[in-house]
Order: sequence, then C-alpha cells, then structure tokens
Amino acid sequence: MTAVAPAAGADETALTDPLLDPAVYAGDPYPLYARLRAEAPVARNDPLGLWMVSRHEEVVAVSRDPATYCSAKGIMTFEIGSEYATPPTMMHTDPPDHTRYRSLVQPGFRSSYMRALEPGIRRRARALVERIEPGVPVDVVSELAVPLPLQVISDLLGVPEDEWPTFFRWSEAVIPGATDWPEDERNRLSGEMVTYLLAAAADRRASPRDDIISELGAAEVEGDRLTDAELGMFLVQLLVAGNETTRNMMSGGLVGFADQPGAWASLAQRSASGVSRALALAVEEMLRWTTPVVAFMRTTTRDVELGGRQLGAGEPVLMLYASANRDEAAFGPTADRFDASRDPNPHVAFGFGAHFCIGAVLARVEGHILLEELLARFDSITPAGDVVRTASPVIAGVKSAPVVFGSR
Repeated sequence: MTAVAPAAGADETALTDPLLDPAVYAGDPYPLYARLRAEAPVARNDPLGLWMVSRHEEVVAVSRDPATYCSAKGIMTFEIGSEYATPPTMMHTDPPDHTRYRSLVQPGFRSSYMRALEPGIRRRARALVERIEPGVPVDVVSELAVPLPLQVISDLLGVPEDEWPTFFRWSEAVIPGATDWPEDERNRLSGEMVTYLLAAAADRRASPRDDIISELGAAEVEGDRLTDAELGMFLVQLLVAGNETTRNMMSGGLVGFADQPGAWASLAQRSASGVSRALALAVEEMLRWTTPVVAFMRTTTRDVELGGRQLGAGEPVLMLYASANRDEAAFGPTADRFDASRDPNPHVAFGFGAHFCIGAVLARVEGHILLEELLARFDSITPAGDVVRTASPVIAGVKSAPVVFGSR
C-alpha cells in the first residue's frame, strides 16, 4: 500500500465536511472526491472522529479485512456510536456470523436460480420498453428503472405483481435522504414493510411455495437454519437493496449513454457485430459510473496504518465507493468519462470481499436484458431535460431523467 501524507496545508475537516451534507449528493460531489484523492486520500473529520477513504486502493484494503474493519458497529455515519443487541441487517455482521448467515441465504441466489428468472425478466422489460414512443421525451426512472426491478422482486417473493408500487414507497421510506417525507410517515411505512415481510416469512415456513422466501426458509447447512427474525431481516434487505441499487444503476447508466455522444451507436455496432462481451462490459460501466451505493462505513478493531495514516482502535472509517470508482490510479486518465467498452473495469460498485453484494448476478442479468431490449428497438438516446438526483449520502438516487429514444 502506498503511503501518502496529506498535502501541505490541507484542512481535512474542511475537505470532508461538505460530504456530510446530504444536499451535496443532489448536485455534483465528484469534484470534492477528486480533491480528497489528491490532497488527503485518508482524511479525518475531527468533529465526528470519522475517517474518509477516497482512493480505490484503500477502499479495497478496508473491504478485504473485516477482522480489522468491522461492520457490527454500523455501516452508515448516523450509526456512529451505536451498539446493537442483534444485527439489524446481514450487512451489520462480521465473520464468522456473516459467513454463517451468507451460507444460509446463498442457495437462493445461486447463478442457476438467477438465470432461470431470465424469461420473466425479459417479458417484463420488453413490455415496458414497448410502451416508449420514439422521438418523445420519456422519464427512464418512472417508466423503466422503477418498475422493472420491483416487478422482478415481486416475482422472487411470490407476491402479487400489482403490489410493487407499495414496495416502492416502503423502499423509499427507509433510504436516508431519498424523500422529503415526514419522519413519522417514513416510520409508519417502514413498520408496514417489516410487518408484511415477517408475515410472509411465517406463511412460507408453514406452507412453502415456489419462491425465494420458501427457498430461504428451507435452506439448511449442517443442521442450521435461519431463524424467523433472520429470515424477515433478510427479506427487508432484499426488498430495499435489491431494487434501489438496480434501479439507480439502470437510470444513471442510461443517463451516461445519453450524455456521451456516440456511446449508444458504438454499443449497438459492437453487439450486432457479435462482440459477445459488449453488453456485459456496458453493464459493468453503468455500475461503475453510477455506483448506486455511495459509501458504507466500517469501524477499526485495532490500531492500524492505512494509506500512510495511523488510525486508532474504535474509529469509524467511511469507504467512498463513488470516489474509488473514479480513481485515476485504478481506471486511468478516462476515469471521469463514461466508457461502455471499458476493460478491465475493477469497480467496487458491489462492494468487495466478504460483503460483496449477494444479488450481483441478478442486477447484472436485469441490466443486460434491459439493454438488449432497448437496443433492439432504438438507435439513439439523447438528453431531454435536467436530471434530478436525490439528496442521499447512501444511495446515488435518480428521481427523474428525461431522455429521447430514436427509432430504428
């Protein structure tokens, strides 16, 4: 690991304070990330006692060492100082508990199971794409990126398709900064979601069906099974993370294509020419460019050196995935440009190490199919208005993104 001291005169608190303001994420935080990488790649915010890690190298180093950088003390900055009697999500667990938990839910996310969903995903994606009129502005968030992942999750959970708008409101309610709804309304919706999913888990335990709830409820490893509370907790995580991240990868990625002249035509040409990896590479760049999860936190369990800085035990460390994914040291001089043919692409949009996103295969399948269906129908994509983003320091949310698709 390369030791880098802060630039002479760098005021680390002044550099990091803006990233603690949710409003910055509704605008353009990338110049702030670039300054951090250049001036203080491992920077300390003194008022919070929080370290921010902005380079790819250090983000990966923290991610691959859960023994030194734990999740149990919180994964978001508002959890600094929290102590949990039981983990609120699987993301708050560390090995060996995390290893056990992951082994019990992994069967529901095996590649063969995810690939078996492809016909249903394609049917739903095609139906949404066919509603788009060429040459007419359309908001890809409301018309494509919101409904598709939620319809897929409805299929996964074995619940009625027409419940996805309710799932959308529940999911938005629990993401910090995603809405301006009153706190009591968000708490009410969050409570509804937990109650609904716990009831669904209990129902499938009693009467299994052909859905992921039944699959996870029956999963057993050496006689060990998920408790009812653990199953319910995971279903909450699946509903929220499984749609928020995929949704914003889709919307942010399509904005990337619209804003980069020639990118759509180039992808169409490469995929039509039989370049088998063309769509896969495009999905990876959509993930890198958007980085749906902005940042997650860890807490040091011992004194440790990171990027040439000395961190004490018990100090929170915020991994800025969105900054790491624009790091010139990892992605070269074009790191700040959308390049749908980028290869290699060592992004950390799914995290890294023990907590690598368990739903990565599904997100990639959904992104791949959506691109295929759009390419089959449209020969261009251009901006049609301002993109509106959420003021969330957790999810890189896109509220609206108007574009125009050109017909073939």
